[in-house]
Amino acid sequence: MKKIVLREDQMPTSWYNVGPDIPGGLHPPLDPETKEPMAPEKLAQVFPMGLLEQEMSPERFIKIPDEVMEVYKIWRPSPLVRAYKLEQALGTKAKIFFKNEGVSPVGSHKPNSAVPQAYYNKIEGVKRLATETGAGQWGSALSMATSKFGLECKVFMVRCSYDQKPYRKSIMHTFGADIVASPSNDTETGRAVLAKDPNTPGSLGIAISEALEDAASREDTNYALGSVLNHVILHQSIIGLEAKKQMEIAGEYPDVVVGCCGGGSNFAGLMGPFVPDYLDGKKIKFVGYEPASCPSMTAGKLAYDAGDVAMRTPLLYMHTLGHDFMPPGIHAGGLRYHGMAPIVSALIRDDIIEPKSVHQLECFEAGVLFARTEGIIPAPETTHAIRGAIIEAMKDPDEPKTILFNFSGHGLIDMAAYDAYFNGELHDYAYPTEAIAESLAKLPEID
Repeated sequence: MKKIVLREDQMPTSWYNVGPDIPGGLHPPLDPETKEPMAPEKLAQVFPMGLLEQEMSPERFIKIPDEVMEVYKIWRPSPLVRAYKLEQALGTKAKIFFKNEGVSPVGSHKPNSAVPQAYYNKIEGVKRLATETGAGQWGSALSMATSKFGLECKVFMVRCSYDQKPYRKSIMHTFGADIVASPSNDTETGRAVLAKDPNTPGSLGIAISEALEDAASREDTNYALGSVLNHVILHQSIIGLEAKKQMEIAGEYPDVVVGCCGGGSNFAGLMGPFVPDYLDGKKIKFVGYEPASCPSMTAGKLAYDAGDVAMRTPLLYMHTLGHDFMPPGIHAGGLRYHGMAPIVSALIRDDIIEPKSVHQLECFEAGVLFARTEGIIPAPETTHAIRGAIIEAMKDPDEPKTILFNFSGHGLIDMAAYDAYFNGELHDYAYPTEAIAESLAKLPEID
């Protein structure tokens, strides 16, 4: 069987919350001003209570609202696919499966959280959402979701991706969003960054600061984040919940689960529902692959840090390169983030997730191989997961094993990146250790 597709009536009706199952637990978010645990009332200034309850919930399963399920059904359940041709090209005895999240209306996994975030804001009377986006996948997803629920949307798009990916902007405009390049002149944060470096490529940390400033300046506006936070990973768990059912139908169970990692949502969404099996003694390996140019998991520090440059977010206990870390302008814009989700960071701490880094060129090479064998062009971010799956398959090509990876998005709007790759314009970049050390030296001091 090449492809396994669930019926709509087989869709999960609840999200899975991996937080309560993390052996070492999660550290609470801290107020950046007082360094004390953040009061829900302060977070409620930019988030609806429905999402805050999910962020801090001790419940393992949370029901998916019917209104969210109806929108999900536009593209869900998503297919689980056996990559037979890739296996043949590699000459491996490994079975490689991928969960195809590229079938969503905007081509990535991001609507899995954008839709519920728009819904919970809508029912609490919010009229407008402000957000950031790196590669444009989250901005596209939230633009689509807000259009479904009648909300306005303001997107601060990281400058290098704003320039590299014009058709992401077209998608957002089609769904009615207002988009500006970040750093922008629309906020004090943006103006300060531009005054210091007018040619900056921008970063997700800057764009988050701008979106938060925008949300705080208007009573009708809340903030929405596309990764990192617990409630985002909760929403993305529908990926892994579906995949478990599909693997069972296929008569298989993964020995290795692989995903690309930027903020951590797509990987955690796939692997999270398998964690209870691991804790019950099932032998399964979870491997997250990040870019060597932005190595928060493999070269960062597990510490409290802000999620943005201006330190407007709560301080999160996570793997971080420092909140003012400026990654190079690689084409995998969605992976250019200085921090890693607290849930993913805790699972690394507890030796449940194994983090690894890969270079840009080997990822594009893997993406081209995947396109020529499986017929789907992957997003630059997704090529990191494909490269990871290939590495895991080829460690011992004669060893039968089952590998599951998350195909987090297609690359049909990222062809400029492939042009640059074929023209020899892309280069590998390993961030200097001394520069990382300099950034980490500016972490907040927490007792």
